[in-house]
Amino acid sequence: MPIDHNLNPSIAVVGARGLVGQEALSILAQRGWRAERVRVFGSPRSVGTWIAYGGEQLCIEPIGSIAQDPPDYALLCADTHTALDCEALLRQHGTTVIDNSSAFRMHNEVPLVIPEVNGHMLNDRPRLIANPNCSTIMLLTALNPLRAACGIRGLQASTYQAVSGAGRLGLETLREQTRAASKGGPIPDGVFPVPCAFDVFEHESTLDPQSGFNGEESKMIAESRKIWDEPGLSVLPTCVRVPVERAHAQAITVDLGRTCTPDSVLELLRAAPGVAVWSGNRPLTPASISGRDDVFVGRVRVDPCDGRRVLLWVCCDQIRKGAALNAVQIMDRLMTLHQRTEHLQAADSRA
Repeated sequence: MPIDHNLNPSIAVVGARGLVGQEALSILAQRGWRAERVRVFGSPRSVGTWIAYGGEQLCIEPIGSIAQDPPDYALLCADTHTALDCEALLRQHGTTVIDNSSAFRMHNEVPLVIPEVNGHMLNDRPRLIANPNCSTIMLLTALNPLRAACGIRGLQASTYQAVSGAGRLGLETLREQTRAASKGGPIPDGVFPVPCAFDVFEHESTLDPQSGFNGEESKMIAESRKIWDEPGLSVLPTCVRVPVERAHAQAITVDLGRTCTPDSVLELLRAAPGVAVWSGNRPLTPASISGRDDVFVGRVRVDPCDGRRVLLWVCCDQIRKGAALNAVQIMDRLMTLHQRTEHLQAADSRA
């Protein structure tokens, strides 16, 4: 039987021990969701342990039991295999599933949503929504106001991606290898194919021998085209891992449909939802915006030889806006749509 939604829905966070799951719980607590309306699920090694939530403690439940008391909303913050299993368990129960993995992103019938960019895809209140890749989220959030005003003919982006994009093991690898390198000792193996301390390397995702793009780059290309509904758009990313703990950076060059000045670009960015123009006394860096909600844009330059070519320096907390916050924003918007429908139905019944 479908869930009887109300104004105080229940929420499940799957993968609660992971970096994204913990961030999602932190955001829910900040938004005032009561602990009794939030349930947490995790891997067998986490089941039965307790996790902090807004001054209280929640006990992690087995993922296989999620459909015994199906939640109104499920935020999936786990791997692709777990996402597929959870969606199958919840499919017949009316739960709205918002998935952070890549399991459903390229399914034609599943909306791939950044609320500030294509939030209208939620108007039909779909039951399954995919969260884009973190690099795609920050790229399109920053560029969407320029696209809306000027059009985009193509773009190039070089990413500088924090090790936490590989999860908790990525963080542990950087810290252990940095300690070892600082002492002059042998560097231990880690989750990456090469040492990440004091070095940079191309993203570790699998390389496609035919296209030459790695998995991270391929995701950015395919997801950008789907979200903007431009299957022929030229998107040329180069993804690099850097020895930064948290928050990604991107150097973006975008070819617009008309000429712009730096001031006109900044005006568009300042007015855009989810975008902040950096105004700090020091240069914009990943560390300077860690834990913050917006996608930050630092330097804006226009090619002096072609006023349609604009260069941006962008930083974003990939665990927060690049994953957990984007999912919560999707849920918030769906809740608002549902409550609006309820109010209209109540008004009609009184008429």
